[in-house]
Amino acid sequence: MKARLAGKSALVTGSSSGIGAGIAVRLAREGANVAINYRGDLKGAQQTLAQVEAAGTRGIILQADVSKVAEVERLVSEAFEHLGTLDVLVNNAGMEKQQAFVDVDEASYDRVLDVNLKGVFFATQAFARAAIAAGRGGKVINISSVHEELPFPGFASYCASKGGVKMLTRDLAIELAPHGITVNGVAPGAIATPINNSLLEDKPKLDALLAKIPLRRLGSPEDVAGVIAFLASADADYITATTIFVDGGLMWNYQEQ
Repeated sequence: MKARLAGKSALVTGSSSGIGAGIAVRLAREGANVAINYRGDLKGAQQTLAQVEAAGTRGIILQADVSKVAEVERLVSEAFEHLGTLDVLVNNAGMEKQQAFVDVDEASYDRVLDVNLKGVFFATQAFARAAIAAGRGGKVINISSVHEELPFPGFASYCASKGGVKMLTRDLAIELAPHGITVNGVAPGAIATPINNSLLEDKPKLDALLAKIPLRRLGSPEDVAGVIAFLASADADYITATTIFVDGGLMWNYQEQ
C-alpha cells in the first residue's frame, strides 16, 4: 500500500522533542519529507532528524523562534526552499507558565501569547501566502489543548492563548477555504512527555489525574501524531474548521479540585 503522504512535505514547529518530535517522525513514516524546527534544543532536533531519516524520507533542521514574526517568515520560506514545496504546516510549538492570575506580569504573558498564538497566526499567514502564490492548496494543523475549553487555574495566559487558537482555527478555515487550504485543530489532553516528568514522578498526583481520564491512562505523542497524519492526508480533504480532542475522554469527565 502506498504511503499516505508519499511525495508530500511538512513543516512541524517545535519538533525537537515531545509531541512535535512524535508528529515529525509519524509524518515521515507516512512518506512525507519533514522540516524539523527547534528554538534552542539542537541535540533534540538532531535526534528527531535521525528518526525521520530512518523512516526513509528526507528531513532538514531549521532554527527559529516562532514568537518573532521575522523568524517565522524565514522559517516557512526556508522550508519551502529546501523541500521544494510545502503541503502541510503543523503549528505545534508551545509553552506554558504557571502563575496565579494576580501575579502574572506583562513579560510572561507576552511570552506565552507570542509563542502559542502569535506564532500560529504568522506561520499560517506565511504558509498561506506561499501556497496561494503557487496556486496550490495545503493543510494547516494547529496543536491546541483541552484548555481551549477547560479552565486551568494558575495558567490563565495559557488558556487565553489556546482559546485564541480555537477561534483562529475556525476563522482561517473559512477565509482560506476558497484557496484550497484546510485548517484544523488537535487538542491533546494529558500526554506523557518530558515536560510532564514531575507529574509522572508524583504518584498521588498522577493517580488523581488518571481517575479523571475515562481510559485511565495518559496519552502518548504517538496518539496525537496518528490524528495529525490523518488530517494531513487526502483522507481528511473534506474536513476543515474542526478540532479533534485527543484526551482519553478527559474533556467530559474533568473537575477542578
